[in-house]
Amino acid sequence: MSTSSLDKSSSSGEKSRWPVWLCWLAMVLDGFDLVVLGTVIPTLIKSQELGFDAVGATFAATVSLVGVGLGALFIAPLSDRFGRRNLLVACVAWFSLFTIAVVFAPNVAWFSAFRLLAGLGLGACLPAALAYMNDYAPAGTAGKSTTRTMTGYHVGAVATAFLALMVIPSWRTMFVAGGLAGFALVPFLWFKLPETLPPVHHIPAAAKSPAGASPAGSQARAQAAAAPAEERASFRDLGRKPYPLIAAGVAVASFMGLLLVYGLNTWLPQLMASAGYSLNAGLALLLVLNVGAVVGLLIAGVLADRHGTKKIVLLWFGLSAVFLAALSIQIQNEVVLYAAVFVTGVFVFSSQVLVYAWVTQLFPVRLRGTALGFAAGVGRLGAIMGPAVTGALVAAGIAYPWGFYVFAAAAVLAVLALAFVPQTVPAVSRAGASVGHP
Repeated sequence: MSTSSLDKSSSSGEKSRWPVWLCWLAMVLDGFDLVVLGTVIPTLIKSQELGFDAVGATFAATVSLVGVGLGALFIAPLSDRFGRRNLLVACVAWFSLFTIAVVFAPNVAWFSAFRLLAGLGLGACLPAALAYMNDYAPAGTAGKSTTRTMTGYHVGAVATAFLALMVIPSWRTMFVAGGLAGFALVPFLWFKLPETLPPVHHIPAAAKSPAGASPAGSQARAQAAAAPAEERASFRDLGRKPYPLIAAGVAVASFMGLLLVYGLNTWLPQLMASAGYSLNAGLALLLVLNVGAVVGLLIAGVLADRHGTKKIVLLWFGLSAVFLAALSIQIQNEVVLYAAVFVTGVFVFSSQVLVYAWVTQLFPVRLRGTALGFAAGVGRLGAIMGPAVTGALVAAGIAYPWGFYVFAAAAVLAVLALAFVPQTVPAVSRAGASVGHP
């Protein structure tokens, strides 16, 4: 797409909404994947269909997240080189194909293999979509832009939990719905999503007119879009000063954050069943947890832009630890139980998204997709660890209350890791000189 055509697209109010909604819908699909195993695992274990037991379910959940982690680490960074749009289209199509394939799995091994392959597409989808949205976000709105986009993640989770309440024990229906939704989104991504170019507010002031729309501004956008090969991003850039300490802190926090997100969403229904609640109550609590996440995202983004992302993400992870520990207490009153789970969702899930928002502020545009892919990819190791550790506790019969103690400890470790990351940092050139963010 030419620079002039993109400028025209950007000037059209109708067209400018397409990237926002399409990236949001891509996150809805990621939200589906977030909770779908949590909704079907109790049924698969109870019926032992395909040969599932607690060990098989833990293996399937773990292998699925391995695929997501590989996709985030090795596929998502390609968006910095080849563009966000093509990567998003390919990833959604790939994920949808192998989600449908799960329906035809004859045993646990094939079920897990299809989930692994689907995860490759999903792993790259989230960092590419967030990088895309932050390319377009006005200066000073990274927190709100990221958290609002990620509301789709938890709207998808809520919709999936709600669908499960209607169709479970027919678990195959869950994967049919997810795959078909993805295929329906692909043509809209292909025809309505323009390729990204560095936004006007990232162009040096000397290249812009006051209105930001002069020929000089367009020329700067074209020059930025045609960045030379030696300026292309790679993981090696994250090892150059001042990024190593920042990358390490973000990686630890992302690891702990996704341990919480996936551990809770995969095993919450089973944890509640272990505590004596019914299966339907567990599914309903999963839904409430993710409704709380949507509310938390809307609040967290506004507060982060107003008071600084570092302050809010530290507060959010700290409160997550408190409320997760509180869930270890068996609550007899149903209203209080649902309220406690809702508030826990408010803080736990937006904590992780605030980490992504902070990454978009700490790293320059040309490293944005790479840095997000790194954060999400390392974080997926935590996503693997959460279900695996919780699954082991379930198999040992001690998931309640010890699962919640493990989750609370993870939130505390995230606070400690992020405490050493600066609020902002100057960008560096390839030679290592400080140049300020582009």
